Amino acid sequence: MTLNELKIGERARITAVGGQGAVRRRLLAMGLTPRTEVFIRKFAPMGDPIEIHLRSYELTIRVEDAEKIEVTKIEE
Repeated sequence: MTLNELKIGERARITAVGGQGAVRRRLLAMGLTPRTEVFIRKFAPMGDPIEIHLRSYELTIRVEDAEKIEVTKIEE
């Protein structure tokens, strides 16, 4: 499952960050690293970008980038 497949209000743990080169480095630098818990806050009206909460801050990423992030859903 990838980050963009989650629904608003769902929590997940990042298992892998894909992409290559600068894109992957940028995602990792933003704190999207394996074993990090993320929470989907909201989607923009047209569905892109996605606002997520992680590591005590809010982050907005494009759906194209969210497709590169593998996650495991956390059941509550």
